Amino acid sequence: MIALGNTQLVVFDLDKTLAKSKQPMDDEMAGLVSLLLKSSKVAVISGGSFNQFQKQFVPKVKAGHLENLSLFPTCGAAFYKYEGGGWKNVYTEALPEENKAKIYSAFQRMFEEVGFEIPKELYGELIEDRYTQVTFSAFGSTAPLEVKEPWDPDRTKRLRMIAVLQKHLPEFEIRTGGTTSIDVTRKGIDKAYGILQMEKHLGIPRQAMLFVGDDLGEGGNDHPVIATGVKTLAVRDPEHTKQVIRALVDSTRKKGSIDRHA
Repeated sequence: MIALGNTQLVVFDLDKTLAKSKQPMDDEMAGLVSLLLKSSKVAVISGGSFNQFQKQFVPKVKAGHLENLSLFPTCGAAFYKYEGGGWKNVYTEALPEENKAKIYSAFQRMFEEVGFEIPKELYGELIEDRYTQVTFSAFGSTAPLEVKEPWDPDRTKRLRMIAVLQKHLPEFEIRTGGTTSIDVTRKGIDKAYGILQMEKHLGIPRQAMLFVGDDLGEGGNDHPVIATGVKTLAVRDPEHTKQVIRALVDSTRKKGSIDRHA
């Protein structure tokens, strides 16, 4: 049984939680998120940029109750809210250009040290400037799932890469993301940071939040949220998330019925 209880904010990861990796959210999920927004405040956090939100998530959510929705791209290094008929950027903590240059250089050195060969066919950018972070994607930022999924399912390749990067970039946060990605941000920027930004900007205590994500295990990019003390719920994939949302919506309906007859 899943119930909102005293939860004031439901926080979702994006990739592999609300949508397949880098793919648009499907219509059924969009309908369920829209339904949840009628009765609950919702936040979505991801390592992706706001541009990625605009491809995967924003166009699929139905109009109405968007004031209940908050978007936190790049693990909370940016925040967007719906205001005046559009998405307003509340803050963006951009990486300085000299930091980006150092990160790009470190990736090149790491490629040589681990023997990574750049694929002959790239889909999008191999190393992407996301303003608040720099992201490496082994086959490019827009690679199809069938190309990405077999490459590093257990993170072994990326963890080896990260171990090398950490020697060159000790002052940065480096973590796996998505299916083939490595994200580099300034120190302390991860999804736990995003939770703290939600608490600050939305005025909702973290004890009144529920985080739903697919990667809460040790080493996963959702794992840092556990240290904040938020309630967490692990899901396997978007189909599992749909079951969770249906249960949450059902719990609010039942609560509403009880309240009306109290």
